[in-house]
Amino acid sequence: MGIEVGGLFGLLILIADVWAIVKTMGSPVSAMKKTLWTVLILFLPVLGLLIWFVAGPRR
Repeated sequence: MGIEVGGLFGLLILIADVWAIVKTMGSPVSAMKKTLWTVLILFLPVLGLLIWFVAGPRR
């Protein structure tokens, strides 16, 4: 049962990361900030997503 729960959690993190990257790319911030946020989200999927949620670019 642990494999199914881990797989589901990983899928949810992947979906949330893609959503965060799409939202970041659509934000009005500079290209450099978009790149930095995208790299943070890609290299630290869970922690990067949490940091993005708290301090990420807003509209």
